Amino acid sequence: MKKIQLTAIALALFMVSCSEKHPEKNRHGGQDIIPVKISPLSSEEVSGSVLATGLVSTEDQANYSFKIGGVISRIWVEEGQSFRKGQLLATLNTTEIAAGHAQADLNVAKAQRDYNRAHNLYKDSVFSLEQLQNTRTALEVAQKSKQATAFNERYAKIYAVSDGFVSKKLANEGEIVSGGMPVFLTNSTQKNNSYLLKVGVTDLEWAAVRTGQPASVTLDGYPGRKFEAAVFRKLQSADREIGSFQVELKLHLDGVVPAVGMFGKAEIKTDQSEKSVVIPYNALVEADGEEGFVFVPDGKNRVKKVPVNILKFDNTKVYLKEKPAGTDAIVVSNSAYLNEQSIIKIIR
Repeated sequence: MKKIQLTAIALALFMVSCSEKHPEKNRHGGQDIIPVKISPLSSEEVSGSVLATGLVSTEDQANYSFKIGGVISRIWVEEGQSFRKGQLLATLNTTEIAAGHAQADLNVAKAQRDYNRAHNLYKDSVFSLEQLQNTRTALEVAQKSKQATAFNERYAKIYAVSDGFVSKKLANEGEIVSGGMPVFLTNSTQKNNSYLLKVGVTDLEWAAVRTGQPASVTLDGYPGRKFEAAVFRKLQSADREIGSFQVELKLHLDGVVPAVGMFGKAEIKTDQSEKSVVIPYNALVEADGEEGFVFVPDGKNRVKKVPVNILKFDNTKVYLKEKPAGTDAIVVSNSAYLNEQSIIKIIR
C-alpha cells in the first residue's frame, strides 16, 4: 500500500513539472532559446525641461532682534513654534531703560524751567536774545532726547510683524545681547502660497529657465502627490559653497503646510524643445549618467549590445539624443536575461 502511495506522489510531481513552462532547448547546441519582443525605433518632439532638487522654504524670512542692547527678560516662543501677527515674542529687562526714561523726563523739566526763567529775564531786558535762544535750544534737545528714549523703550520688546514660526532661536532668557543681534530666525506663513522650493541648477540650466515658467514638484513628505509650481525668482549669482545657481519655485500646495527644510524634486518646463528617439524604460539594460546600453537584433537569432546617449527619462520611457547606429529596432522584453552569446526567438 505504501509503495502505491509513493508512486502516486511521484506521478503528481511529474505532472506538475510538465505543466511549468521552461525555455526552449536549442537542439543543435543545448543552449536556452530566449523569447524576445522587438520594437521599431520612433522619434517625437520632446519639450525641454530641467530636473532639480532642493529644500522647502518660505518667501519671507526675517531675523528678529532688539534695537538696543540689554539683558533678555522673557522669551515667549520656542524653536519651531508658530506665532500670529502682533504677538509678543520677547522682552528686555527694562530697569535701565526705565531709569533712562525718567532721566529724560527730569532733563526736559529742568530745560523747561530754564527757558521760562530766561524768557522772563529777556522781557525785563536782563537776558540777551542769544541767551534766550540758547535755553530754547537746550529745551528742544532735551525733548528730542526724551523722544529717542521713548522710542528705544518701545523697541525693547519684539512683536511679530506677520504670521509665521520660529525656525531657529539664537538667544535665551538671561543672556546679554547687543542692539541688532538676531534673537530669532523666522519664516513667514502669512499666505499659503508663500512657500518656495529653492533648487540648485547648472549655468546652462539657469540660462534656459525664466521667471513664470511652470514646474511640477514632488515632496518627500507627501509621496505620490504632485504639486504645481512656477519659477518665482532667479538669483543673479552662484552659491559660493556649492557652486550652483539658485532658482526659487513658488509652490501651489492646496492647503498642505510642509515643514521648512523638506526635500523636494522639481521638473521645470522650458521653452526649448528637440527631437528625441523614444524607447521603453525596460529596454535599457545599463545606465550611468548620460550613457546606457540596449540590445538590438543581430541577424535572425542573435543580439548585440550597443551604447546609447540618454537625454532624459521618466517612469515609462527613455529619451535618447540620437538613434543607435546601424539599427532601426531594439529588444524590448527579457533584456535582463540576454548577453551577446544568447540565442533568441522573436515573438509577436
